[in-house]
Amino acid sequence: MTTWTSTVGAAELRRLLGGGTPAAPGDRRRPAYRVLADGLRYLVLEGRIPVAARLPAERELAAALAVSRTTVAAAFEALRADGFLESRRGAGSWTAVPEGHAPPSGGLDPLPPDTDASVIDLGYAALPAPEPLLSRAFEDALPDLRTTTATHGDFPAGLPALRRALAERYSAAGVPTMPEQIMVTTGAMGGVAAVRRLLAGRGERVAVEHPSYANVLQLMRDTGTRLVPVAMGEGLSGWDLPAWRRVLRDAAPRFAYVAADFHNPTGALAQEDQRRELVAAARAAGTLLVVDDTMRDLDLRPGADPIRPVCAFDPGGSTVLTIGSASKTFWAGLRIGWVRAAPDTVRSLVAARAYVDLGSPVFEQLAVARLMNGDGWDAAVTLRRGQVTANRDALVAALRARLPDWEFAVPAGGLTLWARAGGLSSSRLADLAERRGVRVPAGTRFGLDGAFEGYLRLPFTLPGPLAAEAVARLADAAALLRGGAGASQVPGGWVV
Repeated sequence: MTTWTSTVGAAELRRLLGGGTPAAPGDRRRPAYRVLADGLRYLVLEGRIPVAARLPAERELAAALAVSRTTVAAAFEALRADGFLESRRGAGSWTAVPEGHAPPSGGLDPLPPDTDASVIDLGYAALPAPEPLLSRAFEDALPDLRTTTATHGDFPAGLPALRRALAERYSAAGVPTMPEQIMVTTGAMGGVAAVRRLLAGRGERVAVEHPSYANVLQLMRDTGTRLVPVAMGEGLSGWDLPAWRRVLRDAAPRFAYVAADFHNPTGALAQEDQRRELVAAARAAGTLLVVDDTMRDLDLRPGADPIRPVCAFDPGGSTVLTIGSASKTFWAGLRIGWVRAAPDTVRSLVAARAYVDLGSPVFEQLAVARLMNGDGWDAAVTLRRGQVTANRDALVAALRARLPDWEFAVPAGGLTLWARAGGLSSSRLADLAERRGVRVPAGTRFGLDGAFEGYLRLPFTLPGPLAAEAVARLADAAALLRGGAGASQVPGGWVV
């Protein structure tokens, strides 16, 4: 029996279609049903309508769009013929994707360090370590290590010194926090995996932003959760709150994974009123919010006041579970992350950890605690913001010079830029680009069921000259694709 993960009402479809059946630029002779079918198919492929979303009845949609029911029925029939719609008498119709638009196998792993240096890697959003800050932190932690080695070395909740340091940082940010609300994990992904094990078993629903972080999507797929996508707001405007309220009400997900601060991949920043409203909606629906906070320090807005973290609207941690990490601010090689939640949730996470990894590396925890208790962390934040701002500006300048038809909004922070690739298939473009010596993940890796075929995620982690060279190689690949290097047409209208 086919089931849907969400519903899309007639009024919402009208809004997504721009107030009615979409116009057909340059061709007013196309039948109205075909224009409507193409508009709906485009919304599915762009991720604006999730796959397995139930659509309104034909009569209801016709009234909302001010077209005849015959037009809607013909559009639905065309979508069924193309594989983008399934229907069953008495059950209605729901979106689908045809064969050839299967979900990707996973995120794009970074190239190994010993890979040929002629390949420029845009597959990861991380920076080299900030030296000498990193080495100095480990040197300062050596006396603490000598004391710690006299113990059993088993700290499933994390070293007390680091839990205290993290609690103090949250408290200093205006969110009163006790060490008992912190569990140290092996990176942010370790935190997400721990929360998933505790909160959502196989077959349970988890809501995610769409697009979302590729590795989290793959983790959820591999563990059998049912993902419910919620489209991001337009541009970098944060969340679409009406869509979130509808999903929380109709799908009743066990938890929702979101990133409020410089979202990966889009770079979007949720505003304070959006944070407050989403927490209230989640609380009312009984859904837990798992908030990825890893990009928060990478705020590139000069002179701007920081927006309060999402957990500020639920300081007790009963609705909001925060995932943090040293990877983006400091260095991914540290593999130190953390979860902030209610004390009873932390106790449950710690108890479940005994069957997984028991704890995180002690020396790395000592080094991070030293950074947070001294001025090393703040020095790293200042350094990172300068580096990332310069990298972002260089990438933007190169894109505007070499690929002027690509569309993107310049993010105010984080490490990633989300670009519409000028009508090209990002999957095919990624293949050609790698042959030209630049490795980049296709947009489909950040969506469900083949969505975002027309997008690429571009991290601004490279210095200016290297960023310019990477874009030059991308532009060469794009020119080859437009020129017909193995190109063909697909129903979405993209060149692949």
